[in-house]
Amino acid sequence: MVDRFFPYERDGRWKILLAPLGISDDDGVAVSDNTMRATFGYWSVETPLTNVAGTLITGPHRWYTAVGLRLSFSDDGLTFGTNHLRGLCIEFKSKVTRVIGLHDHSALWVSVADPEGLAAALT
Repeated sequence: MVDRFFPYERDGRWKILLAPLGISDDDGVAVSDNTMRATFGYWSVETPLTNVAGTLITGPHRWYTAVGLRLSFSDDGLTFGTNHLRGLCIEFKSKVTRVIGLHDHSALWVSVADPEGLAAALT
């Protein structure tokens, strides 16, 4: 059962860039009593809430580092980004199974419309 759903804050300027990724209004981060599931078009990350180590609201970022499905250049973090203005970085205690790239992911950045609300729901 989903207790809370946090949709992405979508910036219309990136609609053409994001369309091939299959992103819809149904995508975002769902938080239930025990799990967190983030969907981004054809891709998703799911982990128990007990695996969330912490969160950090960040932004603004350069658009080319924050919009789309991306890997971090500095670590094994993953981005589900629909805008570059702000979002929530979710750090994991144990890495989640890789979505893209060669390694599992220690963090996920999501550009949800309510990063403060998502941070509260994950604690």
